[in-house]
Amino acid sequence: MYRVQLKNFEGPLDLLLFFIKRDELDIYDIPIHYITNQFLEYINLMEELDLDVASEFILMASMLMSIKAKMMLPQEESDEELDEHDPRYELVQQLLEYKRYKEMAGKLEGIAEEAQKSQFRGYHEVDQVNKKASGEALQDVTMFDLMSAFKKVLADIKKQDAIHRVEKIEYTIEEQTEYVLDRLQESGRTAFRTMCKELGNRTQIVVTFLAVLEMLKERQINLYVENDDPTDFYLDLKPVDEIIGPPKSSKN
Repeated sequence: MYRVQLKNFEGPLDLLLFFIKRDELDIYDIPIHYITNQFLEYINLMEELDLDVASEFILMASMLMSIKAKMMLPQEESDEELDEHDPRYELVQQLLEYKRYKEMAGKLEGIAEEAQKSQFRGYHEVDQVNKKASGEALQDVTMFDLMSAFKKVLADIKKQDAIHRVEKIEYTIEEQTEYVLDRLQESGRTAFRTMCKELGNRTQIVVTFLAVLEMLKERQINLYVENDDPTDFYLDLKPVDEIIGPPKSSKN
């Protein structure tokens, strides 16, 4: 079994914000029963992939179940949408504060990227490459978008083959990383689901998905959304100027 550490990926608050954005939920009126079930389902998927589920995810799951239990008790009527007596109040405050920090971090990252374009270190001439990365950046995807797409791929496989087989794992993350890179260099941008359909084997798909997560963590590839569907994304090589910076302007 392959274990992938995901310390550089999103945490439990990111997962909750992902649900809120994906399902267009009101952050001030969170349907706690629904969001708890979604959260636990994603934790189960992480464990099925043998990903290292951090203790903070378990803590959040416990908190959600506690809130869910309190919501089942009789509540005092209040004219306000959300007050301190609401079991969800503390969670909502955490989400709002985290959301503000995340938005500010995104702005600071943009400032840093702009600064890198004007201030260079070391050799920054453009390398000669045989093939440029294809496609334009549409919309960044998160790890949870990846997992949503992976759930769809597994559902398709289960429909095609309901027979359980005990198989020896003959694939490695390193081999599937090479496969993905070769596939992108040969064909350019490729939909994740299309690539999985070509593989066909459930075990190979699982290892390929883990390889994609590692490549994303190591910033080897880009992932972009198409058709405004976070589960319908394509993989692409990073553009040259994103790796080594824009070309040096020539002076006459």
